[in-house]
Amino acid sequence: MTMAMVNLSFAWAWFLAGAVSGAVQGMWFHNDHWMGGYGSWPRRLTRLGHIAFFGTGLLNLSFALTVMVVDLRGSLVQWASPLLIIGAVAMSSVCYLAAWRKPLRHLFFIPVVSLLLGVGLTAASLLLKG
Repeated sequence: MTMAMVNLSFAWAWFLAGAVSGAVQGMWFHNDHWMGGYGSWPRRLTRLGHIAFFGTGLLNLSFALTVMVVDLRGSLVQWASPLLIIGAVAMSSVCYLAAWRKPLRHLFFIPVVSLLLGVGLTAASLLLKG
C-alpha cells in the first residue's frame, strides 16, 4: 500500500470513528447536566475530541489527495505521512484523556507538534516542487 493510500484509508477510518463517537455522545446530549453541563470541562473536551476526528481526518485526506494529484515524493513527504497520522490519533486521544483527568491537558503538545510538522513538511514539499 502506498503512503498516500495509507493516509487516505486512515482518513476514512477516522471519519467513521468521528461518526461513532458522535452517535455515542449524542445519546446523552439532551441531558442538561450530563458530564457536568454543557459548559463543563469534560463535556467541552469530549466534543472537541469528537470534532478532532473529522478535522484531522480532513488533514489526512487532503494530504493523500495532494500527494496523488501533484505526485509529491521525497523525504519531506515520507516524514509528513506518519506525523499526520500520529497527530490525528494523539489529538482525539488527548482530548478524551484530558476530559477524564484535567492535568493530562499538558499532553496537547504531542498532537500539536506532530500536526504542525506534518503540515509544514507537506507545504515545504509543495514549495520545493514548484
